[in-house]
Amino acid sequence: MYEEEDQIQILGELDVNDITAIVAVSNDFASSVKQIELSKMDRRIKPAIGYHPEQALPSETELSAILQLIDEHANYLTAIGEVGLPYYLRQQQSDLDVALYKYVLECFVRKAAECNLPIALHAVYEDAAIVCEMLERYSISKAQFHWFKGDDIILEQIISNGYMISVTPEVTYREKIQHLVKQVPFTQLMVETDGPWPFEYSFKDKLTHPSMMHESIHSIAKIKGVTVDEAYREIYKTTQRFFRI
Repeated sequence: MYEEEDQIQILGELDVNDITAIVAVSNDFASSVKQIELSKMDRRIKPAIGYHPEQALPSETELSAILQLIDEHANYLTAIGEVGLPYYLRQQQSDLDVALYKYVLECFVRKAAECNLPIALHAVYEDAAIVCEMLERYSISKAQFHWFKGDDIILEQIISNGYMISVTPEVTYREKIQHLVKQVPFTQLMVETDGPWPFEYSFKDKLTHPSMMHESIHSIAKIKGVTVDEAYREIYKTTQRFFRI
């Protein structure tokens, strides 16, 4: 999560940057509680709660507490997230028991089905196929693959299933992401910052800010050969529909 001073700065600059809402995902139980608290202080913050997979497994107590928090706030939440599988952690720890992480993810997928909530996913490279299979098993229709990095085959499956793909400011300078955008229809394309994660090139050494999405949308318009206004309109419409905001 952002440092408190950065949160204050970002919220104070939303209006001047024409940002109407922020979907804020969580890392663990403590941040899930914090997201709910922040969203009650500022209704522009749309909370999503879950447990980020690129860290040690949650205890059974923490996992149960997050699932209970979802039950208690199901009508208030925007989504479940960020949840998924630990791709980068697995590169560092070859003996990592992925089966346990799959169990945790399945708990959240099942909860998304029960509560009819969208789910924001961290599913990198080949993990996307595993996650797709799990989503299909639970008949999940509203899933967002954030910062997707899989191949064209799994991308085709994601698009066929009606799931969403969201791209970060990397779309302004990374060819692989630009190639991805060419293939994803506007009805399944969203933008994000994944803040506070830092970016390169024109964003280097800058605080990752929601305003960066404007540059992303300008790049998307160019990639897809449409006007900037049309790109804004389509992505805004898709995001509103998916998150029901």
